[in-house]
Amino acid sequence: MPNIVVLGQKGNVVTVVAKHMPGDYDIEYTSPWAGANVLPMSLDKDSRWERRTWPELRRLAAEVPEAGLHVQTARVLRRQADVTPEGLKSAMVDGLYQFSPWYQELMDDFRELPAAELPEGMHSGCEFTSVCINTAIYLPWLVGQCARLGVRFRRAVLKHISEAAALSHTGERADLVVNASGLLACRLGGVMDATVIPARGQIVLVRNEAAGIMPTTSGCADGDDEVVYVMQRALGGGTVLGGTYMRGNWEANPDPNMAMRIMRRAVEMHPELTGGKGVEGLDIIRHGVGLRPLRKGGVRIEKELIDGTWVVHNYGHAGWGYQGSFGCAERVVELVDEVLGKAKRESKL
Repeated sequence: MPNIVVLGQKGNVVTVVAKHMPGDYDIEYTSPWAGANVLPMSLDKDSRWERRTWPELRRLAAEVPEAGLHVQTARVLRRQADVTPEGLKSAMVDGLYQFSPWYQELMDDFRELPAAELPEGMHSGCEFTSVCINTAIYLPWLVGQCARLGVRFRRAVLKHISEAAALSHTGERADLVVNASGLLACRLGGVMDATVIPARGQIVLVRNEAAGIMPTTSGCADGDDEVVYVMQRALGGGTVLGGTYMRGNWEANPDPNMAMRIMRRAVEMHPELTGGKGVEGLDIIRHGVGLRPLRKGGVRIEKELIDGTWVVHNYGHAGWGYQGSFGCAERVVELVDEVLGKAKRESKL
């Protein structure tokens, strides 16, 4: 969605064509299922997107409360069991759990945790100021920003990416198409990217409050594709307990056994969630499953001429779509300018 905001701010005439829109809950549509918080996940060489996005998310949390973001303290923990002679292993991401991470210079109030503050079984960890997003508020807010810029929205199901060019609300053919198809990039004609797979995430959303701390660990004893994280959404959005990172798994329904393990791990890490009452003290809102759009080889942001239509791709963000969104949008604008020329504003997209 920030793609659309930034393109609209540059004077382009934008039509959003999508099968799913904010307000929908569908397994094909990842955005509403996200936590979502900012935990820098890239390696330093790929960190541009997150470096460029963090200042804007921090600004929204401080200056635009109606956007649905609030400040929280992130706590990143490396388990003893995940620190091996071969290096650090983690279930979820490449850069987050690194020692002396690149983001120590980016994130406010970064500090390494002294041994006295580490939970049992943890090798090391760090803390920094971050934000958590209530996606149920943030996504509609972004729609409102788009509408203010004159962006139009149309629902459609496309078989081929080039079909989008004929759906501009102007009645004329679009000059260029931005492909932000997420997980469905693996099925969309003209794209059919077989390197895009789901990374299944299962969560439990509860009414219990998490005291301003968002902990996440490099793994857990229950399985290589299970992780532990807790985050409280802004503006009464509940607290997200997670989770899993199951590559290649398309299962849309929550696994009750998995849900029980998620809740047990959360209250062990965060006993104040229930005042020491254990899993029985959790007040469940719902169980959820989201499929992160993971791309082997990383995000794809590039231009391509497909059947006579210029396409700028922006997909494959895995679990960091929100926290890299404005940085990626900047690159999309650069590519649009390369194709259409900076002087040709008011292009139809």
